[in-house]
Amino acid sequence: MPSSTHGICTSGTEVTNISSHGIWLMTSGKELFMSYEDFPWFKDQPVSAIINVEELRKGHFYWPDIDVDLTETMIESPDRFPLKAQTKSKQRSQTS
Repeated sequence: MPSSTHGICTSGTEVTNISSHGIWLMTSGKELFMSYEDFPWFKDQPVSAIINVEELRKGHFYWPDIDVDLTETMIESPDRFPLKAQTKSKQRSQTS
């Protein structure tokens, strides 16, 4: 017996991989890569903070444990958004 009409996707947004190079985020059926070079806020965070991601609205993601919010456009084209916040370790080395 064939199933009824397909429903909406309920899988949501999730971090699918964390490596020494960056993070992979799965959303709306596609995977987005965030390198630590382009997204330094994630580099020294615990796994629990990285995987705790919310999609506030389609294409807008928020990590409440580290107070970072990014859009899909920012992740796909980080070169279009060259300003980056300094991480605490970089701030300390510049003031020393």
